[in-house]
Amino acid sequence: MSARASAKPFSWAMRVYYQHTDAGGMVFHANYLSFMECARTELLQSLGFDLGELARRDHILFVVHSAQIAYHKPALLNDSLTVTARVARVGQARLVFEQAVSREGDVLASAELTLACVSARGYRPVAVPAAIREKLEGLR
Repeated sequence: MSARASAKPFSWAMRVYYQHTDAGGMVFHANYLSFMECARTELLQSLGFDLGELARRDHILFVVHSAQIAYHKPALLNDSLTVTARVARVGQARLVFEQAVSREGDVLASAELTLACVSARGYRPVAVPAAIREKLEGLR
């Protein structure tokens, strides 16, 4: 996580269910990205932005452009996890989040995800809506 981002990250609590695990009993690696997606969605929802409504009404989507993830320790069935999302940068048409999945303060996975703001009609880049930009910049 970057030292630049000093604001407290948004936190979302979740439990590991059987369907999240692989044959070895650990959380399947791709599910960490799903957990992080949920935390970003909940962050935007907490700020008053419904992603479904943005898609239907404003024809705006946020899609993952790139993801860098490191796996440090495994999460296991029935673990209580905390998934965090911190806004690292707000660009013209991109958002960068620093995220982590932790168990009792122990970081299990950390990532930097870049999201592109695109038109739901043509999937071309568009500017991050001003209201979203303003709220996210206020978190930094």
